[in-house]
Amino acid sequence: MPPWRHLLCAGVTTFSPMQHWKLERGQRVGVVGMGGLGHVAVQLAAARHAEVTVFTTTSSKLGDAKRLGATDAVLSTDAAAMKAHAGKFDLIISTVPNGYPMQAFIDLLKLNGTLVNVGAMEPLKEVKGLHLAIGRRALAGSIIGGIAETQEVVDYCAARNIKAQVQLIRPDEINTAFEGVIDKSVRYRYVIDFASSKRAG
Repeated sequence: MPPWRHLLCAGVTTFSPMQHWKLERGQRVGVVGMGGLGHVAVQLAAARHAEVTVFTTTSSKLGDAKRLGATDAVLSTDAAAMKAHAGKFDLIISTVPNGYPMQAFIDLLKLNGTLVNVGAMEPLKEVKGLHLAIGRRALAGSIIGGIAETQEVVDYCAARNIKAQVQLIRPDEINTAFEGVIDKSVRYRYVIDFASSKRAG
């Protein structure tokens, strides 16, 4: 399977906010969540020569974040490390697929900074209006993109050798794969090989 096919969701979902908020060289961008979306976001932001910091709850992913282009990787459960990054980010892209307390990340934004949620489609948690008003911070959302932007991200990634990290599984391994998503052991997207079941049949 051509590697660009693995970018059709994760690629355009994380590329689109970088385009819309005009992420530029030298700006500081945070990526919350180092999973199927987040690991692609890191590569895309690094390709723009932004200063990328990954925030994750999984210590085993810190090294991967830097390997994929992040300049820093932080355990978001480390209160001191989070406080050290307060007020520093132009843009933060949240890729976490479920609602979680967001105020700690809003506090990382600088003046006029924006946190863009591309992951959680359920109610967001713990957002304080006063903390948005002070610093003129913004909380926004973005999801997927159109055909033109999808083609743009495919071309962009092909020119820079940006690829999704995938694990190929058979259809009969789907239940096991779900466990890998839950325990965060997948690195970083599962791809189902339906051709294997045809060969076996």
